[in-house]
Amino acid sequence: MRAIVFETHGGPEALHLADVPDPQAGPGQVRVRVEAAAVNGWDVKSRAGATGGPAPTSAVVPGLEVAGVVDQVGDGVAGVAPGDRVVGFAVGGGYAELALTSVFARVPDGLAATDAVTVPVAAETATRVLRLLDVRPGETLLVHGASGSVGELAVQLAVRRGARVIGTASPRNQECVAALGATPTTYGAGLVERVRALAPDGVDAVLDTTGAGVLPDSIALRGGTERIVTIADDAAADLGVEASWRSERDAGELAEAVDALARGDLVTTVGAVLPLADAPSAHALVETGRAGGKVVLVP
Repeated sequence: MRAIVFETHGGPEALHLADVPDPQAGPGQVRVRVEAAAVNGWDVKSRAGATGGPAPTSAVVPGLEVAGVVDQVGDGVAGVAPGDRVVGFAVGGGYAELALTSVFARVPDGLAATDAVTVPVAAETATRVLRLLDVRPGETLLVHGASGSVGELAVQLAVRRGARVIGTASPRNQECVAALGATPTTYGAGLVERVRALAPDGVDAVLDTTGAGVLPDSIALRGGTERIVTIADDAAADLGVEASWRSERDAGELAEAVDALARGDLVTTVGAVLPLADAPSAHALVETGRAGGKVVLVP
């Protein structure tokens, strides 16, 4: 099969098309003929060598999320058959014509693969962090990066819980954040004063999706480090703030999120859809921080 690989850490130009062996579905896995693969920040960090892992010793296929049509079912897998459309977390990389997944959900009729593939990582992360923060009805949650892929789902899920959400975003994304059900504000200098004006009684919890140095302001707004979680700031430990890095993948929760997207109860944003061969351009776009939504590759 054809796949995007990198053999050395480097810039987007390290990515290139190659012929690699077809993966075979093992126990608990299905193989899909890929219709869409999402580009995540982790993919970019992995390619650049910024994850702390060793240098690759062989070709690496990046990609955490795939959607496609099942064409092979491994031992021990029930309830799915060749021809079914699924979306899930890729095992061994998703930037390819074929990919494996062991945590997946069916894609409802009418939902495009390019939309379905925006869900797994963002929904898992948003659900996990809201669980850690124990956000309750009537509370006020501050979300840094409310227009990003994780932020937009966290906002919607918190609003569905009955919380009030204040979301930070760039000036151009203020209307998008408001449409999600949050009260928008801009980030940068004066953030503490702006949030206090919007929430005179204070904020009950803070989610940082940006890693943009907002933890000191978050601590000031909370009056301490309790109920602040970041998924992106390496300074968390030094500041005494909880960081959540470890994924808790659950097929049932994924199915709920995908079904909600299909019904229109949740929305996600696709910033760009590019051919698989344009993976270097996709990574370069993600690195700008201005993709405007999830970047998706299609074979």
